[in-house]
Amino acid sequence: MLQWWFIPVNVFLGAVSGSIIGYVVVTLVKPPYPYFKFSIIQIAIGNIGNVPLVLIAALCRDTSNPFGDTETCSTQGTAYISFGQWVGAIILYTYVFHMLAPPPEGTFDNEDGNVPLKIPQKDGSPENVPLLEQEASSMDSDNSNKGKMKSFLQFVYEKLKLKQILQPPIIASILAMVIGAVPVLKKIIFTRDAPLYFFTDSCIILGKAMIPCILLALGGNLVDGPGPGSSRIGVRTLVAIIIGRLILVPPAGLGIVTLADKLGFLPADDKMFRFVLLLQHSMPTSVLSGAVANLRGYGKEAAASLFWVHIFAVFSMAGWIILYLNILF
Repeated sequence: MLQWWFIPVNVFLGAVSGSIIGYVVVTLVKPPYPYFKFSIIQIAIGNIGNVPLVLIAALCRDTSNPFGDTETCSTQGTAYISFGQWVGAIILYTYVFHMLAPPPEGTFDNEDGNVPLKIPQKDGSPENVPLLEQEASSMDSDNSNKGKMKSFLQFVYEKLKLKQILQPPIIASILAMVIGAVPVLKKIIFTRDAPLYFFTDSCIILGKAMIPCILLALGGNLVDGPGPGSSRIGVRTLVAIIIGRLILVPPAGLGIVTLADKLGFLPADDKMFRFVLLLQHSMPTSVLSGAVANLRGYGKEAAASLFWVHIFAVFSMAGWIILYLNILF
């Protein structure tokens, strides 16, 4: 697993390079206010989860695939893709969530989003000051130090926005890596004769239904077509998002992976590893970024962008995959 360190780095570099390309494209196109940051996110954040998993499963199912036997191909590809998803989740719940904040004017449909996300501190309210002073006077030094430590930890927790970062997908990924890295825990849970293997078996059964469920959710978001979101964003902005995400971002990703290979950062002679890295830069816009956009008031605009990007991604992904296979083999 230590040799896989470049997978999360590649996801991060993909978000950075995509954001730079998105900023340049959006600056040239000048989308209608306030869709500047929204357009950057639609270009920068790709789908590194369910779509690559579907492509790898379909590719490995063919016995004539260039990556070896079906089981090895599927196992390696799924492991590589899954290993990078925790970084994508952190980027989604921090960077994307911040970038898609509604404008101060509150011009979106979801005007209920004006409710504060943070619970205000009660320390500064006038009615609580006498109580706090009375408690402080009766506290001994030990309790005072504990209170200061608690306040400091709470301050760090809020400043680092750990509540946004520690989402269920991230927690699950961290636990899985910890359990897999500790031989004792791995033997208790992951091996077939382990006493807790029934839990792993249940997770495998649920995991097999994950991709169809996500694709059904994507279909539900796109069932009404582009809708009124297309007219709000504008044709020029939609074309810029499609070109930026599907045409301009993949060559930058190819350059990143090629440079990493030249510098010796990638495992030697592992074609599947390189193929997964390239796929991470060539996917359409993330479905989960559309879900975050919906929470932040961009629901109709995100649905329109996802609709058109995924339509044209059918052709772009086929072309990039053919190119990658020719480069690797």
